[in-house]
Amino acid sequence: MLEVGTKAPEFTLPDQNGVPRSLSDYRGEKVVLYFYSKDMTAGCSKQACAFGELYPKFREKGAVVLGVSKDTVASHKRFEEKYGLPFPLLSDTEKNVIQAYDVWKEKKNYGKVTMGVVRTTYLIDEQGVIVRAFGKVKAADNPAQMLEALS
Repeated sequence: MLEVGTKAPEFTLPDQNGVPRSLSDYRGEKVVLYFYSKDMTAGCSKQACAFGELYPKFREKGAVVLGVSKDTVASHKRFEEKYGLPFPLLSDTEKNVIQAYDVWKEKKNYGKVTMGVVRTTYLIDEQGVIVRAFGKVKAADNPAQMLEALS
C-alpha cells in the first residue's frame, strides 16, 4: 500500500464507456480511488452499490469516486448497467495502475495461494496527494468509512 503524504501516481485508463480518464482530470477535487477484484462478484457488487447510493453525498463534499479493476471496458459497462452505477469504472487490464498503487498481492483463499487485487481505497486530495489509505477493507463498510474520512 502506498504511504499517506505521497503523490498519487498519475494514470490514464478507459472507463466503462471507453472514455480515457486521467487522475489529473480531477485536480481541484478530492478523489476516492478504490480498487476491487472483479465485476459482478458479491463483495464487489455490495461495495459498488453502496458507493452508488452514497454518491450524491460524496459530490456534496467535493469528491468523486473512481473504481478500478482489471476487468475489461465491456465487463465494466455490464456492471454499471446492471446496478445503475453513477461513477466511472476504470479498466486496468494490463494491471499497470493496480501495481503502481501496490494493490496486486499474494492472497490466500481456502489454503490456495494466488495473486490478485487486495481491496484497497485511497483518498486523494485536490493537489493529487494521498491523504488516507485503507487496505483490506470490508466491501459493505468501505463507502461509509470513506464518506466519514471526508468529514
